[in-house]
This record gives sequence, structure tokens and C-alpha cells, in this order.
Amino acid sequence: MSAELMIRAAGPAMSLQDMGRQGYLVFGLTRGGAADRRALYEGAALLGQPPDCAAIEMVGMGGTFEATADTVIALTGARMTATRDGAPLVWNASHALPAGAMLVIGGAQAGTYGYLHVAGGFDAPLQMGARASHLNAGIGGLLQAGDALPLCPGQTARSGYFLTPEDRLQGGTVRVVTSFQSHHFSEETRVRFAETGFRRDPRGNRQGVRMEADGDGFFAEGGLSIVSEVITTGDIQVTGDGAPYVLMCESQTTGGYPRIGTVIPSDLPRVAQAAAGTALRFEFIDHDEAIAIETRARADIKALASRIQPLIRDPYDIADLLRYQLVGGVISATADPFET
Repeated sequence: MSAELMIRAAGPAMSLQDMGRQGYLVFGLTRGGAADRRALYEGAALLGQPPDCAAIEMVGMGGTFEATADTVIALTGARMTATRDGAPLVWNASHALPAGAMLVIGGAQAGTYGYLHVAGGFDAPLQMGARASHLNAGIGGLLQAGDALPLCPGQTARSGYFLTPEDRLQGGTVRVVTSFQSHHFSEETRVRFAETGFRRDPRGNRQGVRMEADGDGFFAEGGLSIVSEVITTGDIQVTGDGAPYVLMCESQTTGGYPRIGTVIPSDLPRVAQAAAGTALRFEFIDHDEAIAIETRARADIKALASRIQPLIRDPYDIADLLRYQLVGGVISATADPFET
């Protein structure tokens, strides 16, 4: 009998996600996969395994889990409360999960999408080359209490390691390049768009995120004459009421709303992780700068494994041990600690 991860309690929107499906856009299916792809790379680096292993994506809160065999887990993405048999666990780290231990993942303290990885990934069936659920397309579905997810057999990983997370959970500046339809918006409108402070609207999901702001909306010139054409993840569509929507991993494949710009791929996790009300601002950059940023981002992802640190450092591994203050705070054994 293969090892399984049992879901004893489930949050409202948990699903199995990996890097998604490539090559199906022509058939009307977007990539899908994890809303925060960087979180998958971080989990893979912590567990020392390929980044295409499937993980559980948790939106806003997690659930209660129990493994039927000893395994190792990693927790990445939105920072959530987590305990193992009541003891708190560090986020963005790998931890042993013995058979029978209760892993409880609570609500998000920062961000929106959290990820639970297991050593070797989940042994779910491949559908069109991926294990990811594509909720809009009806592939897979939400995970429920009582589900048992098989683990890939014979996989091991190290526990007790930490990775300093990239700062992407608190909103901030999102970089944008011009779109095929940016010219439909006047220069004045594009400047105002870049100068506007937006808030992530509560209306958002894996298909798209609505942005709200004070003041007038953003309107294209001749917007009603734009015909539907292919769109891509990261496009910022502006609907009839002047509100911008950032299209996410499960967006439609064609659309007729004018697009004022496109979020560069490495900044999409910042949009995905923005909780409702989080402040965001858009900055237009040229295509050469965007390519340079993406090149650096890919190099950074490749270097993640080299930045893994043990949660508890072994003195034998500390080359400059003598430089550390190891006896700070020592007091007299006979002194009254309550005397001032």
C-alpha cells in the first residue's frame, strides 16, 4: 500500500497545482498551474527535487493533514500559521512529518496563496501532461476533507532547512510593458494609470484580479471597435466601467476589452499574493529592461538551492565559530535575579 497524505479538514479553496500545461493555448486552454510559480521553485529547492512536482495550493487558509508514512514537507508562498502536533512550524522551511502526526495549517498572516509540498510530490494522474487542477476548464477540482493523496514512492528529502523568502506578499510596485492595445489609451491616461495608487479588490481569483482606485476610471479611445484577439497571462484588461483587471493563470484565451499593458512574468506572483485591500502601483518599463529583469529573475531561481540554510546551525559547520558570542547573558549562580 502506497503512502498517502490524508486531508482531515480542508479550507475553502485547496487544489493540487504544478507548473501547469504548455502548448494548449490554441485549443482554448491557458497554462493554469500554481498562481505563484516562484513558490513551487522555493519548495523544490527546500526539498532538493525538481520544480515540476505537484503541491497543494491553499487560498487564504489551509487545513488539517496526516501522513500514513514518514515524509518531509515544505511550506512556501503566503505565510500561514502552521503546527505539527501542536508545536509551531517555521514557514518557508522544510520539516519532518512523521506518520500519524497532525499538521494543521491555519489562516494567512500575509499573502493569499500558500503551498504545501511533500518529498517527491503527489502521485496524482497526469492529464494533458500535468497534475494541476484547472478549475475554469473543469480539469481536476477542489480538494475536500476525506481525500487521500498518494505520495510518490521511495522519495526522501532533508528536513530542518530554511529559505529566506522573496518580498512579494505586501503588494508594492508591479512592472508593466506596453501591450498591442496600449496605444488606444491616450498618453495622459497612461501617465495617470502609472501615477495611481491601486488597491487589490476583493473580487479576484485564479482567472483575474480586479484593481480599485479613487477617482475616474481608465478608458480607451475607440474601445468599442476592438475585436477579440489572443491574450496572455499578465495582460491588464480595462472593462467598460474603467476598472483594470490583471489576468492570472486561469484567464480566458481571447478577449475584446482593451489592454493598457502587461505585467512582466516575474512580478505576477506579487499580484497573485496581494490580499484584498493591499496597495499596488504599476510602473511602465521598456521591453529591453523587461528582458533584463526576467533574465536576472531566472538566474535567481536557479540559485535558490545555494541559499538554503539550516534552521539550527551545527557548530561543526560554522567555519568562524570563534567569532560568535556564545556566553552572552550569563549571570552569577548565587545572585538574586530579582534584585535591581
